[in-house]
Amino acid sequence: MAKTAPLDPHVPAGESDPRARRHAVIGTANAVGVERSHNEDALVVLSGNFAGQESLPDSGLYVIADGMGGQRSGEVASSLSVRTVARRLTEQTVLRLFDLEPREDLNPLQDLVRHALEEANQTVVSRVPGGGTTLTAAVVLGEQMTIGHVGDSRAYVIRNGETKVITRDHSLVERLRELGQLTEEEAASHPQRNVLYRAIGQGANLEVDVFTLPVPRGGYLLMCSDGLWGVVTDPEILRIVADARDPQHACDELVRAANSAGGPDNITAVLVHFPSE
Repeated sequence: MAKTAPLDPHVPAGESDPRARRHAVIGTANAVGVERSHNEDALVVLSGNFAGQESLPDSGLYVIADGMGGQRSGEVASSLSVRTVARRLTEQTVLRLFDLEPREDLNPLQDLVRHALEEANQTVVSRVPGGGTTLTAAVVLGEQMTIGHVGDSRAYVIRNGETKVITRDHSLVERLRELGQLTEEEAASHPQRNVLYRAIGQGANLEVDVFTLPVPRGGYLLMCSDGLWGVVTDPEILRIVADARDPQHACDELVRAANSAGGPDNITAVLVHFPSE
């Protein structure tokens, strides 16, 4: 049996060594769950980096959606939405990094994200009557990430041993909790906790939450549907992410935890680890 020596701290580490990673590392998961017969969740993940004479910022586009509606309308709505948003934002953000000449006519990134989700809404309204979907999208360019959000899928920042939800659930129960009419414990078990007052496909006019945050260096961005966060507690999510050997392993374990808790819904997760430098 061959023997290997321990890593010599004086030898430069290779890119495969976690100590030397300079780019984001991504894991994904999409599962039907235990109780559902088909999958109404959808996701798109695109990540890029550039090396050469000129330096370009690392980029990433991460989109998740949780469809709803009878007769498979939900899965059509979620698929159309993530494809619409991914196409529009790839064209208007990621691909613009490769323009040979700088352009001065570009819209602010938050406006681009908002318009992409509005376009997805118009597509679902016109093509999937009765269908709807949540949608959460993150555009990462260099040191900033811009989030567009509608519904009750979630984005978290996990860093320094803490989890923080950075999106707002557009649900009736969350609104009642914000107004002080429900406690957190009551909201978690409320029979109408899945009723949304804002979602892609609900009407011609859509209000989109859009905001920009610094990339959490040395930490994670987690995006997930309520099939995960609705049954796996934040402390358990934190433990699984902290104990996992890499983001893909963490996503696999998050799915297992959701299924072990009954798996009442489809489960989608995207986990992005950002290097410290």
